[in-house]
Order: sequence, then C-alpha cells, then structure tokens
Amino acid sequence: MTKLEFYQQLEQQQIFLSNHQKQQFDQYYRLLFQYNQVMDLTSVIEEEQVYERHFYDSLTIAFNKNFNGLKVCDVGSGAGFPAIPLKIVFPEMELTIIDSLTKRMNFLNEVVQQLDLKKVTIITARVEEMDASFRETFDIVMARAVARLNILLELCIPILKVNGIFIAMKGQKGQEELEEAKNAIQILNLKLNETQKLPFITNFYFLKQKKTPLQYPRRYSLIKKKPL
Repeated sequence: MTKLEFYQQLEQQQIFLSNHQKQQFDQYYRLLFQYNQVMDLTSVIEEEQVYERHFYDSLTIAFNKNFNGLKVCDVGSGAGFPAIPLKIVFPEMELTIIDSLTKRMNFLNEVVQQLDLKKVTIITARVEEMDASFRETFDIVMARAVARLNILLELCIPILKVNGIFIAMKGQKGQEELEEAKNAIQILNLKLNETQKLPFITNFYFLKQKKTPLQYPRRYSLIKKKPL
C-alpha cells in the first residue's frame, strides 16, 4: 500500500488526514526504520508494508468511530500499534500505553516527543500488576497480538470501565480463539458487540456489562497455566 493508497483508503472511511498528520505518519515510519536497525521492533519494515500492515490495520478500529476525548489504553503496544496511528488521527484522545519491555518504551517515548503528541502516558509494567488506582478507569482498552483471547481478556478487562469497550485485534485464528474464550467472556461479564473481519485481521469489540470480580486478574503464571 503506497502512501497515496493509504490516504485514499482512509478517505473512503471518512478519515481525512491533514498535511501535518501525513507528515507525522511519515516521521513515525522513519523512526521505526531507524530504531529497527538496532532493536528489532518489527519484521515488517518495508515502507509500503508498514503503511498497510501496521498503519492501516491499526486504523481499522477507527472506522465509523471517534476516539477524541476518550480515555484509551493500549496494552502490549510493542512498536506502537495501534496506539500511535490512532493518536495521530485523534489528537484529543487521552492515551495510555502499557508494555513490559523498557527498550520498546524508550522508542515510544522518542516517537511521542518527535511527533509532538500530547496527552500520552507511557508506563513500563505488566498490566496485571498495575496499581489498583487504574482499575476500571478506561473508556476503551485495546490489544493487538499480545496473547490468546482467553488470557488477554483476564489481563485487560479489570482496567476497563463498566460500559467500556475492549477491542481485541486478532489474526487468522481469531474465531478459534473466540470459541476458546467463551468461559472467560461469561466470568468477566462481557458481551461481544461487534466482529469486524478484514483480510489480515479480525477485530472483536466486547462491552463490559458489570464490574470485574475482585479476584481477577490473577498472577500471570496462573493465568497462563490455567486460563479461564
């Protein structure tokens, strides 16, 4: 996907980028390419592939939606997907990024500074070990290719507000993972609101209907050993 095709595809979804936003995407790509030489952020690094598989795919969750003014958390953001593309498109979104690897967070801090992104908090931590003050505080929590869905739900749902939306961006095994997560969906008081199927990814949108039982999340070793 060329840059022009990227802009055109977004316009078909009523997402119109300013020249400044286009420059931010360009700068983000340059930083990604530069840092990837020394820290292996992504195996997808050719420009047209990055625009399609990282930038465009990240923005599929923005189709027919407006994130401005919302408190949004990206769990396990890696090189910044979907967090940074969304933040470029929705500058008034209040964004928190949580990831456990310091080297990736150093890269993201540089991206935030170079792109002059405001209202961004970057936290180096495991999400299941977050302070209790973060519990049920976010309007939207999202995660892209972090863990299997039954594990991912227990990690992420406790920090999501009641009536908030959790977005799980999954690959080809998304439907299989959804079946596997039926018990977790019930225990964590969730409802699958929407499924968005695209060529490379499937996005699941879950509504949190009630507060998360206080015993969740468990320690990660237990979550992994005995998923819900």
